Amino acid sequence: MRLQQIAQHAEDLGRAADFYRVLLEAEPLARFDEPGLLFFELDGVRLLLDRNAPTSLIYLYVDNVHETLERLGGLADVVSHPHVIFHHHDDTLGPAEHDEWQAFIRDSEGNTVGLIAFQRP
Repeated sequence: MRLQQIAQHAEDLGRAADFYRVLLEAEPLARFDEPGLLFFELDGVRLLLDRNAPTSLIYLYVDNVHETLERLGGLADVVSHPHVIFHHHDDTLGPAEHDEWQAFIRDSEGNTVGLIAFQRP
């Protein structure tokens, strides 16, 4: 079994497309104005932005949390600035001997999105 799709609320598909295009550095896979669906591909998992979906908290892996926030510029409100949440001594939840950095942003649709990066201290 594997995760196939994650849905996130998006009231304005155009605005959401602009935001996620910058965040994900990717073009949408498909857009259906009726019934209000927008798809992106995340390494084999579909991200569905849907007018009828509830909001959810998703965490996205990024290479560098600080650089991702810089690239987004003023497109996102920072809810929680980058910080180390955990040092991984083994590889149970992340790469061994790496710090796990997290930050939280609010997307164009008001959803909170977590950003995670693993870096050597």
